[in-house]
Amino acid sequence: MIGIEDSRISCITHHKVSPDETEIILSNSILEYSEESEINTLKKAFLKPFMTIAETFEFHHDVDLDYNVLFQIIQNIEMGDDFAEGSYHILQHLISCSRHPNIKGGDVFTAMIEEVQYNNQIVDAIGIFKFEEKDQFIDTSVKGNRAHLTFRKVIGSKKPDKGCLILLTDAPYTILIIDNPRRETDYWQNEFINHKPKADHVNNTNQTLSMTKEFINSRITEEFEVSKADQIDYLNRSVDYFKSHDNFDKNEFEENVFRDEGVIQSFQEFDQNYRKERDLQSPDHFEISPQAVKKQARAFKSVLKLDKNFHIYIHGNREWIEQGVDENGRKFYKIYYEKEQ
Repeated sequence: MIGIEDSRISCITHHKVSPDETEIILSNSILEYSEESEINTLKKAFLKPFMTIAETFEFHHDVDLDYNVLFQIIQNIEMGDDFAEGSYHILQHLISCSRHPNIKGGDVFTAMIEEVQYNNQIVDAIGIFKFEEKDQFIDTSVKGNRAHLTFRKVIGSKKPDKGCLILLTDAPYTILIIDNPRRETDYWQNEFINHKPKADHVNNTNQTLSMTKEFINSRITEEFEVSKADQIDYLNRSVDYFKSHDNFDKNEFEENVFRDEGVIQSFQEFDQNYRKERDLQSPDHFEISPQAVKKQARAFKSVLKLDKNFHIYIHGNREWIEQGVDENGRKFYKIYYEKEQ
């Protein structure tokens, strides 16, 4: 999704807050670091977790985007407002959204990141990272002739419990989000950030694959005589199309995957209803997101389960599988192959 090899964190602030607001420690200045190892540690802790995210969002507000508090703060920072002061406003907004008793305190970092690679562009970004839990490490030392162990709780290998990377792309901004689903999340997603899916190539890829999978797994068997092996073949061809193409063409996709005119017409009707019910807009042509394909492909099951005796993994060559019923009424699949591996 993003490339961070050449990126650099130019500004970073740290604030610490307790859940009941009895302890709020504000950093009034930009933290300093200079060693290459320090820079790499910060990038690994803050940015690496976002590299595998395959969903994008943009700021939202039910009335008007200008009423979205975080959007206004980020926009002001981009236009030249003092970064340390902006991070203070971000913290105040976060505290105002954190009234639920189950919300944990923690360490909040705000960072300005330059030269992040995204979708063949180089953009700046503003990251907000909240660590609610810390790793426990053992620190060793020697005093005189005696060894000592000190146990420390530090920010280590764990990714942020909450994270928000705002890529300063051409309007609208592109947002990547990290959240911990086992903890209170509504305040982070809907109150602090307030977002909606972005109408871009990432979500176009996600939505088209999700819609296709639902059509194959539910609708197609209601209207056509389709075996489980045929369903798996449709699923495999769908994923293969997205893996082997840089750009999506709806007509080409339908011909490559479904081939039959009746199935294609049914797919088109399903597609229209699917998007209308969910208020989704997806063009007939768009750039394919490889990261979104990689994530979606995990949900496209290619396993043929036969009673409780056999599982057959089908990866292609549907014509090498025959289905039938013997003289005793037992169903069978006949599988052809060239060599055993």
